Amino acid sequence: CKIMDFGKYKYEQSKRVKESRKKQHVTQLKEIRFKTPKISEHDLEYRAEQARDFLKHGNKVKVSVRFWGREMTHVELGQRKLEHMAQILEDVGTIEQRPRLEGRSMSLVLMPR
Repeated sequence: CKIMDFGKYKYEQSKRVKESRKKQHVTQLKEIRFKTPKISEHDLEYRAEQARDFLKHGNKVKVSVRFWGREMTHVELGQRKLEHMAQILEDVGTIEQRPRLEGRSMSLVLMPR
């Protein structure tokens, strides 16, 4: 049995706990929105670069497209844009949730590799 200072023991233990917390990374869900499925190719690539940064930092990314008015009749356009976005980002992320329609918006969730 070793005799030691209990205050010193508690201090060292709390330092170890703090050090282990520093090394943990809390993943966040970042969202990137398109206002319309008619987004241009350049704008899509710009948003893909933003998503790439989020994925490289270890965050999940939710990409959503909002449908306005009669755009709801052409939901497949939004789905194609989301799948194209996933294809652009396949080197840094994988699909966690396929494109899914939720009310007037369709979303896709990507997670880092």
